[in-house]
Amino acid sequence: MPRAAAPKAPESALVVGGAGFLGSHLVDRLIMETSIVHAVDDLSTGTLANLAHARSVNSVGRLVFQQLDATAPEFGLYLERVRPSVVYVLAASSARWTAERAVLGLALVVNVLESVRLRSAATKVVVALPASVLYGEVPTRELPAKEDRGFQPIGAVGVLAESIIHLLQRYRDEHAVEFTALLTSTVYGPRLRADANVVGAALDAVRHGTAFTLFGDGRQTRDLLFAHDAAEALFRAGTKGGGLTINVGSGVGTSLRDVWSAIGGDQPVRSAPRRSHDVSRVVLSPARARLHLGWSPWTPLDEGLAASRDLAE
Repeated sequence: MPRAAAPKAPESALVVGGAGFLGSHLVDRLIMETSIVHAVDDLSTGTLANLAHARSVNSVGRLVFQQLDATAPEFGLYLERVRPSVVYVLAASSARWTAERAVLGLALVVNVLESVRLRSAATKVVVALPASVLYGEVPTRELPAKEDRGFQPIGAVGVLAESIIHLLQRYRDEHAVEFTALLTSTVYGPRLRADANVVGAALDAVRHGTAFTLFGDGRQTRDLLFAHDAAEALFRAGTKGGGLTINVGSGVGTSLRDVWSAIGGDQPVRSAPRRSHDVSRVVLSPARARLHLGWSPWTPLDEGLAASRDLAE
């Protein structure tokens, strides 16, 4: 499906987690139209290699990288100095959070919100969160999941993710800090880490010629979304969808078995017990995103997986 006309780009943007997988794809999208893009990352999981594409385009003077922990007090000073019109927080977007990293993600969002509130350094905050830990187990009859169905958070990680949404709402109501929260499905594409999700694990098995580990019976479904599509939704959220929580997904479920078949690995499949935090089905309705962001996913799964596989080989 073709993209709708793009909204006006933010004048300047700061991407927390900008050297990560999804963050770097957003930087690629922003650098096309935004006057100046600041990528902030502590490089604990991100890498400067992810920003190679953004650096290779005509971005001299428009892309600024700062190695910085966004939970540190220095982040507020940096935010005040660069004064972006929108702050994107992507450091909390992974569905494979540990409880420890989820606590850090919550602290990071608090520091961003406080920095914006105290220093009036941005007009909007956009946060990406993993949908699966928030929606939990969704009955088949209620798929694709819509934003108004309510949350059934999975474990401490899900509770912390839901707390972030409550914080965003509170800062908007009490301090006029605008936000959009995007609930992301399983995002895949170039630069994906092997430990990120099922697609990353499958691509890594192909790359190294090793066995692919299938947890459970493989009939679990995931909503797969190409990174360029996800980056476009984030880009649009910079100027649209104020005060809303919005799904970002394809609306189509693909089984883990079919993921492996589509990637085309010839290696053996190793079975392992299903993990306690894995939900059976993750499929998100993109209806609200169409309405409020003017966004729909456009990359067919076979094309996205082919592009990802070519880069893995």
